[in-house]
Amino acid sequence: MLPLSKQNRYRARYAELRRGWRPSGDELEALARRQIRPGVRVLDVGCGRGGVLELLWRDAALAVGLDPDWRSLAEQRTGMALSAGVAEALPFAAGAFDVVVAVWVFEHLPDPAAALRAAWRVLRPGGRLLFLTPNVRHPVVWANRASQLWPAVQRRLVPALYGRAEADTFRVPYRANTPARLTSLAAAAGFTVELLRAIPDPTYLAFNDLLFRASLALEMWLPEGWGVHLLGVLAKPG
Repeated sequence: MLPLSKQNRYRARYAELRRGWRPSGDELEALARRQIRPGVRVLDVGCGRGGVLELLWRDAALAVGLDPDWRSLAEQRTGMALSAGVAEALPFAAGAFDVVVAVWVFEHLPDPAAALRAAWRVLRPGGRLLFLTPNVRHPVVWANRASQLWPAVQRRLVPALYGRAEADTFRVPYRANTPARLTSLAAAAGFTVELLRAIPDPTYLAFNDLLFRASLALEMWLPEGWGVHLLGVLAKPG
């Protein structure tokens, strides 16, 4: 099994080898800290039990978490206001928020175009949508897509390898998960792309030192833009 503590030790080793690299979660947190400040209203779409807003929600004038999973909402670790709902039909007024955050959400959406239109509607002019999502160009994500052909195997394999509860292993259609696709969807919804960057991370297969070195070699071989995660900021003009 690859617990998060072990994965983070390998991430620290990778950071020593690749100057300036930070895990995608750290990069997202840095972006969120620049956007979420006193007076700002923020919506966390797909909030789950917590996430990046656990650290920041008290800094905002209003922080709301939305998720379709009732179990996750019941176990929420923050004191944010909570709402049950889906990304494609956000139950909020137009212009209600300054910032929308979507972390590990786009890959799950059956209709990402509708979700982006909904985010655009609830953002005020000049608002920002921050997101983090897998990049389907990366071989680890290829493998995850293939494993969905055998759902029963995936439901057992992912918890066994990564320590994730079976109830937290959700099907992922990956309908928005390349830079080109995200750029196209964002433009169609009316957004301007301020940032869209692929971030490598060779630790997902680092169950031991040998596999970590193999993952490092794979990252060196992959073309630029094939990093396992896509980090982005979309702006609503105005």
